[in-house]
Amino acid sequence: MNEKLLRVGTIYIPVTNVELSSEWYVNKLGAELSYKDEDKAILNFANQSIFLVKSQDNQSLNFYDIYGEERFSLTFEVNGLTALEALHSDFIKKEIKVGEIENRGHTGKNFVFYDLDGNKFDVWSELSPIFKEKYLISE
Repeated sequence: MNEKLLRVGTIYIPVTNVELSSEWYVNKLGAELSYKDEDKAILNFANQSIFLVKSQDNQSLNFYDIYGEERFSLTFEVNGLTALEALHSDFIKKEIKVGEIENRGHTGKNFVFYDLDGNKFDVWSELSPIFKEKYLISE
């Protein structure tokens, strides 16, 4: 078999209130709402299809590593440190819960942010070279 997985098509995020969460993602992150009912919302942003799925309380994408540290499941990319700093500042102005910009010992810098249900996400200042090439993004 020579077939391989080509891309991630959809990401599912647990939320307790589809209406409030979809509004938050649209207003705070600039997502485009393409469908919504009482159990789910379909959003498009960051070149991805995201489903917000109504879940039970205390569900999230987060997990704990072997050291007991809460970890995120998704990292978003921006094009450079200036873009990271601008987005961080914008998130603070929009009253999104964010962490500090960090140097984690690898190329670029990162910060984390949280949605209304406590789903933890990461943002990295290094845009994938393949993505840059495909979409003709220059520095």
